Amino acid sequence: MRRNSISLFHCLAFVSLLTLNMPAFAESLSAAGSNEGKQPNVIFIFTDDQRFNSLTMTGDPLSPTKHIDQLAKEGIFFDNAFITSPICGPSRAIMFTGQWERKNRIGFHKMSHNVISKESFNDSWLMQLKKHGYSTAFIGKHHTRIADKNDTPLRANIDFAYFGNGHLGFHFKRKHKAFSNLKNQTQIEGLMEATKAYLSQNEEYDYFYENAEPLTKKSIQRRDPNKPFAAWINFNLPHASSIGSMGSLKSDPAIYKTLFEDKRAQIDLPAGYPVPISLPKDVYGTSDLTKYYVTSNKKKLLNDKLKMTRAVHAIDLFVGELREQLKSMNEDQNTIIVFTSDNGLLLGEHGLGGKTILYDESVHVPLIIYSPFFDNNTQGKRVDELVVGQDIVATILDMAGANVPSSYQGQSLVPLIEGKKTDSPWRQEVFLENLFTDQGYPRQEGVRDKKFKYIRSFSKKQDRMQYLPEQSFTTNEKPIYEELFNIVADPNELTNLAKDPNYAKELEYYRARTQSLVQELY
Repeated sequence: MRRNSISLFHCLAFVSLLTLNMPAFAESLSAAGSNEGKQPNVIFIFTDDQRFNSLTMTGDPLSPTKHIDQLAKEGIFFDNAFITSPICGPSRAIMFTGQWERKNRIGFHKMSHNVISKESFNDSWLMQLKKHGYSTAFIGKHHTRIADKNDTPLRANIDFAYFGNGHLGFHFKRKHKAFSNLKNQTQIEGLMEATKAYLSQNEEYDYFYENAEPLTKKSIQRRDPNKPFAAWINFNLPHASSIGSMGSLKSDPAIYKTLFEDKRAQIDLPAGYPVPISLPKDVYGTSDLTKYYVTSNKKKLLNDKLKMTRAVHAIDLFVGELREQLKSMNEDQNTIIVFTSDNGLLLGEHGLGGKTILYDESVHVPLIIYSPFFDNNTQGKRVDELVVGQDIVATILDMAGANVPSSYQGQSLVPLIEGKKTDSPWRQEVFLENLFTDQGYPRQEGVRDKKFKYIRSFSKKQDRMQYLPEQSFTTNEKPIYEELFNIVADPNELTNLAKDPNYAKELEYYRARTQSLVQELY
């Protein structure tokens, strides 16, 4: 449900009321000049497998992310942002529906056999803004079926639907004919080209529309300059599936071949690497890992981390170039930018690679919300409250002045941005889940607050290739393994307290709270 707060668009439209109701924002909004009263544009940048600590500002020892860090300095950074289903398809379904996975029931299609319905798609933030008079764009990776195998509602209703299903690869020509009209065939540079083709109004990008393959050609329209725009840009980097061929072609930009090569010694590895796997084999084993997520080979792990760092740096350059593009269009003072990732990534911690397992390396992501309407007291603010991906799409709609559908389980972050008290306290905990039972992953559920995290795992042997969002409360099934961590004393989740009698009271509390949330969110 939408909170009782004033959206940023409403603030623009009713500036005369600001001095009475929102003094913190009054000065910056009144300075919007010629943009006063216009609906703000929105750009949502969604990266793939990008860890919370992958930025200079969050502790990465290698990669300079000056543009992303600058976006945070001018916007809001959320220190405790979490993706509640930390794996590609389900995390994207969360952003379409604003719901927890057990509510929307959209896992990977081969597992859940469910698709985002037309009704749910109509509630998506892009469609809500389209109804609100926006030109809309969906660019890059798509990993969730919408209505049918052709994603018909997406192609038919989004003005600029330019995407590839599944993993995109580093070089587009090797994977997707949908991107055959691009001059740049490396992923990040190609998506920059596509974004400019959508945003620009000159003839420079005529080739892009004229040379598109037939199905894509029907799905991309030139942007209406008389409408505000909303663009969702989806990368498939720094995901390990897309770094294999990085720098292998002569035409690849130099950053993908030599950048940071002389700084390999600075690449950090988990303390005590190689770390023994922290889970019993019947919960999860190294033999279950997808090959590109194996971390036991030090040389391979260092090489993967180097390539991922190059990818993050290239994404940083994308953010800088995008902001320059907006400035050249005189839209930089009227465009909200949201930046986050679909999940984090384990890179040797707990003896594991990949994501999905509900440790913080998987679920904790960077989140930045930037608005040119933030005043000096708001810019650079860091928010410590617990927020989730479902909140992001509710926030975008609220900031754009659109209603948040009642189907959303997320909450607008505008009250946190404004620093205003709300009718009810902000959430004190986050419910986490994994319902993906392929590739050896166990079905898991858990609760994390600022003091403790509880995770319970069910039998992977019994669950394999089944989709069971209601199993743990309709059958009262017992987990085969439990974990409890003191996040304050043990932020890296190294010491399992579940069998420590000194924490029996806490264990019982989080068990009960998890069981309650399993049903409340279903």
